[in-house]
Amino acid sequence: RIVAGWDNRTCGFRLCGEGQGFRVENRIPGADANPYLAFAATIAAGLHGITSRLKAPKLYEGNAYEDATLPQVPKTLREAVVELERSKIARAALGERVVEHYLHTARLEQQAFDAAVTDWELMRNFERI
Repeated sequence: RIVAGWDNRTCGFRLCGEGQGFRVENRIPGADANPYLAFAATIAAGLHGITSRLKAPKLYEGNAYEDATLPQVPKTLREAVVELERSKIARAALGERVVEHYLHTARLEQQAFDAAVTDWELMRNFERI
């Protein structure tokens, strides 16, 4: 979930440590994410918040996994494409060409996925036929 919490591993952003050891962990990107792009997007989001003078929300307490009221990142590639297409912040931070490159790549990946017949579909439909 897109929320920050103090030493809370269920939050997308975990604030922890003290003094020189203080850090913010971005727990949102998956293991398959491009780390350079993930860092760039995180920094861009932070800079956008600073330059736009956005007020940070209160730190979340509780189990963010179970709180359906919290905002979430897209769950599918199709949802992610829609969000990136309309993101003015991403286009301003990363550049139009970079965003369009990733959108093009994601659309091709989605087309390939949509054309494939999955093992689940094969098993499910063979059972019914």
